[in-house]
Amino acid sequence: SRYSYADIKKMSNQFKVKIGEGGYGSVFKGQLSNDVVVAVKVLNDKVDAKGNGEDFINEVRTIGLVHHVNVVRLVGYCADRNRRALVYEYLPNNSLEKYVYSRGKQNKRFLGWEKMQDIALGIAKGIEYLHQGCAQPILHFDIKPQNILLDRNFNPKISDFGLAKLCTKGKSMVSMTMAR
Repeated sequence: SRYSYADIKKMSNQFKVKIGEGGYGSVFKGQLSNDVVVAVKVLNDKVDAKGNGEDFINEVRTIGLVHHVNVVRLVGYCADRNRRALVYEYLPNNSLEKYVYSRGKQNKRFLGWEKMQDIALGIAKGIEYLHQGCAQPILHFDIKPQNILLDRNFNPKISDFGLAKLCTKGKSMVSMTMAR
């Protein structure tokens, strides 16, 4: 679905609850209706202007083609003049980073080895789908704990397709002419 910037402001309650921030922009908790919670990623003007919107268009095009249990679902987007935003399903347990890196000697957030193995297998299934299951294979290029989100049951979902590259079926070699 395409939303206006006014819709984005309304669904995010005027950008009140910030749940994340990265190089491309900030992520806010939002609500489409009483029972549908979303994550609204608002792209920085500077980042978007620098790339002429290419990263934004790339992410919308890429994630719009993908439907897999281990890949985050794009709900909608906003391309209102120079204001750009992506609306994703909301995943309440944040990123894997929160559970992998320990600040002290004892990581109280550690999920246990069995759950970590399940998460690793889910990530592998998501990557396998992106590489071989899509009509047009997708290379992510930025798999890291910050880009693995966890749902209510700690099932992993690959997110952030800003550096993704579409490639043709059956192509085993991919040219990487740009630094990533």
